[in-house]
Amino acid sequence: MMPTNLYRLRLFYASLLIAFLSTFSTTQAKRASHDSGSATTVVIDAGHGGYDRGGIPGQMVAEKEMTLDVAQRLKKTLAASGYRVVMTRDSDVFVPLGTRVAIANSYSNAIFVSIHFNSAKRSGAGGIETYFFNRESLPLASAIHYFVAGGAPSSNRSVRRRGYYVLRKTTVPAVLVECGFLTNPTEAAYAQTASYRQKLAEEIAAGVRGRNSVGGALTTTRVATGESIPLQPYIDQTKVAKSERHKSKRSHKKSARRKKKSSKPAGSEAEAASKNQEG
Repeated sequence: MMPTNLYRLRLFYASLLIAFLSTFSTTQAKRASHDSGSATTVVIDAGHGGYDRGGIPGQMVAEKEMTLDVAQRLKKTLAASGYRVVMTRDSDVFVPLGTRVAIANSYSNAIFVSIHFNSAKRSGAGGIETYFFNRESLPLASAIHYFVAGGAPSSNRSVRRRGYYVLRKTTVPAVLVECGFLTNPTEAAYAQTASYRQKLAEEIAAGVRGRNSVGGALTTTRVATGESIPLQPYIDQTKVAKSERHKSKRSHKKSARRKKKSSKPAGSEAEAASKNQEG
């Protein structure tokens, strides 16, 4: 009797081990398949925070508050669609740029979306801009801009390539969305309504979901998320800062020479300089 019971006991434990290994193998296979597919982790970066209010001196609406609210709404929208969402900040705290980048880079299969609002000295400046730097980020920038610019009542200021730190240092597809100008009275009024911030979150989410549907054809017609989304043309601003500095130095020298020959007030020149800085 004893040898038979021992044999049955060994057979029972062997069966358990086989079942465990089979389940573990299936789980690992599903996880590997999941990780090798399209990115499902979205790192949402609410711009500014803490002592960094954002915007320009004297700006009435705090950018850090608007970005956090849109980011939190975006988090809920994407989570409801099954995405894993990571926030670089989920409260009014200051997070260094290096830390934001480190969070994004810690996920190998992710995308990074930084949310901002624009500002300018000229109150008439307005519109939606979306920035990217690395080439692999262009489809994501195209999709998000396509929906945000198409769904917002503001003007379309295009997709732009520029070397912002959080775009240049990330190793995953990364974009920075400027959701309008808080120094523009109309756009600031929009941003201060919960329904509009929810709309922005939903349009950004639509862009995230549709990033793999971006095609090469350019069209101005909006289409459903599941259909082909046109690859957006972009303005390359990677060398703007350098060229603007040189231009500014030349303008300063010319202005100094003209001062001796003319009594023209300096206000108009200051206004022109501010216009050059808006882009």
